[in-house]
Amino acid sequence: MDDLRRYDRIADDRYDGMIKYLQSFHMFSVAEIEELIDLTEQRSLEKGQYFFEEGHKCEKVAFVAKGTFRHFYRNDSGEEINYCFTFQNNFLTAYSSFVTGECTVENIQAIEEATLLSVDKADMDYLIDHNANWLRYSKIIADRQYIKRENRIFILQKEKARNKYDALRNNNPEYLQKIPLHYLASYLGMTSRHLSRLRRELVI
Repeated sequence: MDDLRRYDRIADDRYDGMIKYLQSFHMFSVAEIEELIDLTEQRSLEKGQYFFEEGHKCEKVAFVAKGTFRHFYRNDSGEEINYCFTFQNNFLTAYSSFVTGECTVENIQAIEEATLLSVDKADMDYLIDHNANWLRYSKIIADRQYIKRENRIFILQKEKARNKYDALRNNNPEYLQKIPLHYLASYLGMTSRHLSRLRRELVI
């Protein structure tokens, strides 16, 4: 009976995306995935609500079961600079704060209605400390985060506006489908007017 209960829980539709995501790493057993699921708490956010705000320590990681989020900070003039987006079926956290335990300037905001499956940092740390597969997974994610940030810096500093937009259109078309123009322009390091002009030129 206990095995059947466990199977029913892991087959719950709310967890389908998380299960498929973790299975894609080809390292976790059913029991290991279920152990994480048992630690999750479901949270719903309306458009505009925050998962995390600046000035605090981030002590949760969450899987995006539904929705899209923007990561941004405010510069000295108060302007919001969008530097990252997280889409459905990916994990979400203020990574540097989550790792260091320090407060951060990062904000993470839902740009559409969203559903999260969140896990406390203490629980995630326990899994990493007591399970070699979760330790391996954390290293893979850390490596991916570093490469992602490095590539973004290179693109912003080296590429012209047209090349940046073309790279995004070719490699991450979901950005163009999901992200509002003014957020996307900030992400690409240009004005909304400049981005609109680029889009019109490509249509003509």
